[in-house]
Amino acid sequence: MTTTDTSTESGGFSAAERAAMKERAAELRAEGKKGAKAADGLQDVLASIEKMAPVDRALAERVHVTVTATAPELSPKTWYGMPAYADADGKVVLFFQDSGKFKYRYSTLGFQDAASLDDGDLWPVAYALVRWSPAVEKRVVELVRAAIS
Repeated sequence: MTTTDTSTESGGFSAAERAAMKERAAELRAEGKKGAKAADGLQDVLASIEKMAPVDRALAERVHVTVTATAPELSPKTWYGMPAYADADGKVVLFFQDSGKFKYRYSTLGFQDAASLDDGDLWPVAYALVRWSPAVEKRVVELVRAAIS
């Protein structure tokens, strides 16, 4: 998914995108208990992203938009304070760890055992993420699609 009208100083969410996500959270709460839980998860993810340093925040926002567009069946939630996306059973499939979390030089896009990335006897489950680009977005889409297949 490419973005056309989402530019901000940080390269993250536009004001319109933020407003739309808040509206969606309100809609989910209105759906009842299950919707309220989903809304709370979304709000928690957005709050965790908001606390990040600008560079990490921009990456986390692009990851969030890409994951939710590619795999709408995954539910946003926080996992150890990090933005994460869980399957219908509540198992975390993937997460974003900002570089500031443990003072790393890069952010991490990681996958848990619920992700279907198996490839023989050895496969990567975490990826260093330094900068967002169309090539990075394409690769993240491919990984998310594989993870949910």
